[in-house]
Amino acid sequence: MQKLTAPVLVVAYSDDARQLLQHNLQRLEVQPAACETFCQAEKLALEGCYNGILIDLPSIIKAKGEEKNVAYTLASIYPALRVRTMGKMLVPMAMPGDMKQDSSLNDFINKSCTPFTPRSLRAHRRRDICISTVRLHADADERGFTLNISWGGAFIADTHPERFTIGQELRLFFQEPGLKITATICWIQYWGHSRIPGVGVKFTEPGADLEKTLFTLMKHERDHDPDRLAVK
Repeated sequence: MQKLTAPVLVVAYSDDARQLLQHNLQRLEVQPAACETFCQAEKLALEGCYNGILIDLPSIIKAKGEEKNVAYTLASIYPALRVRTMGKMLVPMAMPGDMKQDSSLNDFINKSCTPFTPRSLRAHRRRDICISTVRLHADADERGFTLNISWGGAFIADTHPERFTIGQELRLFFQEPGLKITATICWIQYWGHSRIPGVGVKFTEPGADLEKTLFTLMKHERDHDPDRLAVK
């Protein structure tokens, strides 16, 4: 089994269930990040990178209000496995309307978490905004475009994302607003997985001009646009 490079979030309201979920991950040499609530898991995910989320099914069923929105947001962003504890066993259980999930914890780790690039949670909602970009560097400037933008960063489509590394700094020029910015690569989307390849970047020098541009694009204040699903 290939070892994961980042922990897996574990959420269970019950102490016994949470300990059992942790134990089963540790048996597979996977580092668990145990959480008593989904909001606690969200806080961790905003601060660090994770490989997936293991959820106690009764907990997500009981979740209400903000907890419910956070639970479904996390499960939509990270590889997720919902399980019910039966004695010392973990039994995968799908909820109505959910996509098919892995049939065992082993499959979850090997088939879903292993190919997933560990990432942190975005603090701000992405907006589908396309802006022409120019990557400024010593050799030659390269044209590109954003697929989406948030208050914290953007996703920039790129046909050769493998040449980049996480943590690399980029100097970009946003064509339409005529704005130069500095950004750091937070995650990389490689070819495959039925997604457009490219890099997710975080703005590292949020000056007044960038703030003004983002407010015009987003039409929301920075602190009123969390990256969460609205669950009815």
